[in-house]
Amino acid sequence: MIERGIHFYSDGYRLEGTLYFPDDLREGEKRPAVLPLSGYQGFNQFYPRLFAEYLTKSGFVCLGFDYRGFARSEGPPDRVVLDEQVEDAKNAVTFLRLQKEVDPERIGILGWGMGASHAIRVAARDTRIQAVAALNGFYNGKRWLKSIHSYVEWNRLIQEVERDRASRVNRGRSAQVDPFIHYPLDPDTEDVVRKELKPLPFFGKRITLQFTESILEMDAEKEVKNISPRPLFIAHGKRNMLHPPEEAQSLHEAAKEPKELYWIDGKHNDFMHRNDPVFEDLMERLTGFFGRNLQGFGQAERPPLLNSGA
Repeated sequence: MIERGIHFYSDGYRLEGTLYFPDDLREGEKRPAVLPLSGYQGFNQFYPRLFAEYLTKSGFVCLGFDYRGFARSEGPPDRVVLDEQVEDAKNAVTFLRLQKEVDPERIGILGWGMGASHAIRVAARDTRIQAVAALNGFYNGKRWLKSIHSYVEWNRLIQEVERDRASRVNRGRSAQVDPFIHYPLDPDTEDVVRKELKPLPFFGKRITLQFTESILEMDAEKEVKNISPRPLFIAHGKRNMLHPPEEAQSLHEAAKEPKELYWIDGKHNDFMHRNDPVFEDLMERLTGFFGRNLQGFGQAERPPLLNSGA
């Protein structure tokens, strides 16, 4: 895999990223491309780069980048607002289409975790994207937050958000909080985060409480129908305790054809490692999906994948 550091701008902020190229790319050649999006508190150097390692082997150009305020990208370091990250992703699509190595008519998008809802919303609004993959995400923010909090916790959360909204209006600022105060990790995901993400220099910064409000307002499930007739691939861990499998099932039911639903034999990110057989199988299906749908590039055509039952 060949790497080239890049930057582009989103709402005036300079966002840092990397273009990933196949080793066999020839001078003057244009390839289909995929934009892999990070999840919550994620960085380009982690999952986007991991996806790119596999996708470039199948001939795709990839672009990984850090959202505004993350890593070395410009922007307030404590501000995480989902709509703003969606705008960053849409601007990344524009940048990707301008690259001389990329066929601008063959662009796919892939979202991981919280980035899965970004991928749905960007593609629903942007017909330049020809194929969409959503992995281990949640797609109605209010429903998801309510599902992982007790009745008492939920009412406390709503009150905190309302007080913070008033504070932003009256004093011009949102309260800084622990990044996981309203995004509680299940034990397995917390173990992965502790071992693999916390050592990263930019991980775990405090964020403003406005992040929670932006989750409550997010409804990618409402928009997913607008992706059709472009193809949608949904994959979700059978035993995912962070983002319940019902989120993927509900998104699949709301989407129009063509669509595929694949149940990963894992949890949230326990399998997200090079050479893990579960991850290898997921990547085979992903490269096949993008290969079939970005104008026939890549692996041989295979029947649509639809596993039932989580």
